[in-house]
Amino acid sequence: MANNGPAGYYGLDSLLPHRPPMLIIGEIVEVDAEHAVTLNTVDPAWPMADREGVPSLITVELAAQTAGICNGWVRIQTQGPASDQTGWLVAVKKAVFYDAHLSFGLKLTVRADNTLAFDKFREVASTVHHDGRLLAEMVLQLYQP
Repeated sequence: MANNGPAGYYGLDSLLPHRPPMLIIGEIVEVDAEHAVTLNTVDPAWPMADREGVPSLITVELAAQTAGICNGWVRIQTQGPASDQTGWLVAVKKAVFYDAHLSFGLKLTVRADNTLAFDKFREVASTVHHDGRLLAEMVLQLYQP
């Protein structure tokens, strides 16, 4: 997976606890304390892939990992690169999928915005686009045990 972009010298492995095959983020485009944006290409190696692509449900995981990049970046900024990288538990508060299936090779832009942050709890609004077209939108709740 590529990791060029604004996360600086922090690789995906320092921002997220995920490893392949569950690490499905392609490239970090933007990241700060409030949001992250990633570029991702639908890939046959992704979980839930069938012969033609993946169910749109995978966008929940893309949104959660994009949110994890933002919150991992905050962790490194406030606690340092050697800090505990414990993952976040994710609940789906709301999700709307505009396509049932995503074809291989589709380029997805995922944006995750922290809309509420309190201690180890976050509420995150996320959108998934392809070529400017909205494919999914959701609100996630994250908690770090």
